[in-house]
Amino acid sequence: MLTVLALAALACYLAATVKQWQFLQQGTKPNSQAKLAGAAGWLLHTLALYLQLHHDHAINLAVFNVASLISWLVAGIVLLSSLRQSIDNLYLAVFPLAGLMGLLSVLVPETASARPYSGGLIAHILLSILAYSIFTIAVLQALLLQLQERALKGHGRRALINSLPPLQTMERLLFEMIGTGLVLLSAALITGFLFVDDLFAQQLVHKTVLSIIAWLLYSILLIGRWQFGWRSRTALRWIVGGFGVLAFAFFGSKIVLELFINS
Repeated sequence: MLTVLALAALACYLAATVKQWQFLQQGTKPNSQAKLAGAAGWLLHTLALYLQLHHDHAINLAVFNVASLISWLVAGIVLLSSLRQSIDNLYLAVFPLAGLMGLLSVLVPETASARPYSGGLIAHILLSILAYSIFTIAVLQALLLQLQERALKGHGRRALINSLPPLQTMERLLFEMIGTGLVLLSAALITGFLFVDDLFAQQLVHKTVLSIIAWLLYSILLIGRWQFGWRSRTALRWIVGGFGVLAFAFFGSKIVLELFINS
């Protein structure tokens, strides 16, 4: 059942990706076909993910389940945001990744057992995942913004330029995402200090330190944007750097513990 749902979700995600690629190549404005196919994939992914995570009053947060959860959340946020902003081209990266992560979470043997979590700890986990998801979208948005700038300077890729909002709007959306992600990451760190027994325990210390470093990097980026007008390549470096640190904090220890030490 889970495999069938994951394969069906992947098929819908890929159909949406192909349709969006066709719109981009033709230089036309996207219609509802890509959104509908993506929404169908997201709903199937939702059902598969629910069945995969929940186990008799416990939650299985194995590494591939978490990756599937993050990709599902990213896909949902992009789908919802595309209803009011022209960010449909993010489908090209988000949907295939979501479909692949959903399938891997089903096919790869579980590397961790399900366990119960307190309400406070669940809040911390959800805020962390949501912050990571927002920063993932911000990285994709920053890369798309770089492509748009190069296309404008080189007078090429008119289809890409015509399919995107103005450059100023794209930049504004990008820094709104960074600000939102920073607020969520701050809340995740606060709930971690409140509800995690020992946030600086041996297995958590590097995750805590790296998350704080990522928080500092994104804070410096926003200050630089506000005070010095940082944009373009400067902003991209800080965004990718912060995301890399956060990704290592989020998945580094989990992969080592589950796939190597506990295997």
